[in-house]
Amino acid sequence: MSETQLPSLTVADVQRSVTTELDRIGPVIDELGAIFAAEGFELALVGGPVRDAMLGRQHDDLDFTTSARPDDTEMILKKWGDATWDMGRDFGTIGCRKGPWQVEVTTYRSEHYDPSSRKPDVDFGDSLAGDLGRRDFTVNAMAVRLPGREVVDLYGGVVDLATRTLRTPGTPEASFSDDPLRMMRAARFAAQLGFAVAPEVRQAMTEMADRISIISAERVRDELVKLLCAPYPRLGLTLLVDTGLADRVLPELPSLRLERDEHHRHKDVYEHTLTVLDQAIALEDRLPDGGPDFVSRFAALMHDVGKPRTRRFLDDGTVTFHHHDVVGAKITRKRMQALKFSNAETDAVTQLVEQHLRFHGYGSGEWTDSAVRRYVRDAGDQLARLHVLTRADCTTRNRRKAERLARTYDALEARIAKLAAEEELASMRPALDGNQIMAILGLQPGRAVGEAYTFLLDLRIDEGPMSPEDAETRLRDWWAARS
Repeated sequence: MSETQLPSLTVADVQRSVTTELDRIGPVIDELGAIFAAEGFELALVGGPVRDAMLGRQHDDLDFTTSARPDDTEMILKKWGDATWDMGRDFGTIGCRKGPWQVEVTTYRSEHYDPSSRKPDVDFGDSLAGDLGRRDFTVNAMAVRLPGREVVDLYGGVVDLATRTLRTPGTPEASFSDDPLRMMRAARFAAQLGFAVAPEVRQAMTEMADRISIISAERVRDELVKLLCAPYPRLGLTLLVDTGLADRVLPELPSLRLERDEHHRHKDVYEHTLTVLDQAIALEDRLPDGGPDFVSRFAALMHDVGKPRTRRFLDDGTVTFHHHDVVGAKITRKRMQALKFSNAETDAVTQLVEQHLRFHGYGSGEWTDSAVRRYVRDAGDQLARLHVLTRADCTTRNRRKAERLARTYDALEARIAKLAAEEELASMRPALDGNQIMAILGLQPGRAVGEAYTFLLDLRIDEGPMSPEDAETRLRDWWAARS
């Protein structure tokens, strides 16, 4: 999606949507509201479920806020539901499941950050108004009192929802000072909902970007993942870059805004990257599990981050980025480690960045069987994602060139499929295993066995499947020549 937000709604549209959704979830919210009221407590549906109900989106996970303290909430929910949990007790939250419904009930809260702290100080509040006032954005600061279904909108959330605008209940400076992660959440909600950010919110994000430094890498990472897996990640990423937040949490992205030479002989790498991301998202239906797929999206975002360090201007005015794939992979690994991504995610994204040019190294499509096997072997379990990234990386405006590249890659995939059917490429291995190699050559476990196995694997890739007898002959010849 472009940087333009989605079209506005009318307040009447919002009201119709919320009525329809409240009727659907009525059996749950009305019953819980009546139970809490009978025990002398207030209860209100709040936050995301209310916002999404007004947008016509259905939820089976429901969030409530209450005047009850956690012990009382837990007592009520144990009687009502099938199972309860209290991992969020320190924050006043008790969870419960009943049939297909999952609910979380949180005691009215007030919380804030100490200027040097990474974690909020949480105090229980005593009113719904106070609880709503401490929330991040007006569209998340609406509630529905229960029972009775009275909509509570103290900060103009309905209008902001209709105009698809993100504002804070109080001043954005106070909101972001209390919880700097809300600046990342603004970008995430822009990406998830297709909303614009109010000018005063954008200005506060720009002026307070340094404040994000007190937030843990894990919390920043989680917001970044949600942003990238949202329907409109370009909106959120653009906001991060324009406000300077990206300089603090993902500096490789704004670094792609290379100044262009006066003859415009190379692409705007930043805009190219966002286009590749858009195209990778459009190709996710090619992946076994579909999308959204964080690994392929983040690989698309990071695939050219090695270009700023490898850019060279030649005497004839052309620009080169030699080895930017290898350099980019190292940069990507360092950034993902800093953001505390898992080793598996880091390895997958890094591999895709390093291999994203591999297809172009084989000329115009004259692929030998050996080259196809090596391409598949090197891609391993990331082959489907590599197909997506390679196709998405074609952003040329030259229609004939784009069609030629697409045909060439179609041919490569067809070759892979043909060889896969004939040779079991997905589980490519030599005809002899390590134990057989040791028996044939009279070796003990060690480096020589690994070298022999690599020789046979390379032989398998270059020449295709062979019988164990032929493999043994070739192995003995190799060993004799090596000795």
